[in-house]
Amino acid sequence: MPPVQDWETFPFEGDLQTRELLPPVAEEPPRHGEDGRDCLACENAEQTAIWSNERWLLFPLHEPSGMPVIVLLSPRAHHDMGDLTEQLQAELGPLLVRIERAVASVGGVGRVHVCRWGDGGAHFHVWFIARPERLPQLKGSFIAIWDDILPPLPEALWRENLETVAAALRAG
Repeated sequence: MPPVQDWETFPFEGDLQTRELLPPVAEEPPRHGEDGRDCLACENAEQTAIWSNERWLLFPLHEPSGMPVIVLLSPRAHHDMGDLTEQLQAELGPLLVRIERAVASVGGVGRVHVCRWGDGGAHFHVWFIARPERLPQLKGSFIAIWDDILPPLPEALWRENLETVAAALRAG
């Protein structure tokens, strides 16, 4: 076991052991929305978006979680990262910065993590995870685990935080 239990950001204590690494599978398992079929982002993102433009949607998780804000950015059209059009590629960098600033404008946010994991859904999406200020124990890659551990925000505060993000984006 590497000394992760000594890291202040590690969310667990006590005796842990690593699992045995399984052998490689014959082929990569399909992700949600592979080939544009049964894609949750294509089916739901439009209805839940807190901000959008002609080519992009920003939407929250379906319910409050342990962090002040978690929102995801996806193109409206079904793309994976490797097949984004040149126009989407050119827009992505400025949008990342703009959304990071909007999420950071929520009161009580210490940092905003901008993350991309490509294993769950085939529709390209980037996560923006707001870390509460003054809680450095939540910094780094363990924030996604801490989000599952911490109690969810009260729904009214969660909605208020999402509206703050949306208002900041509407303001430009």
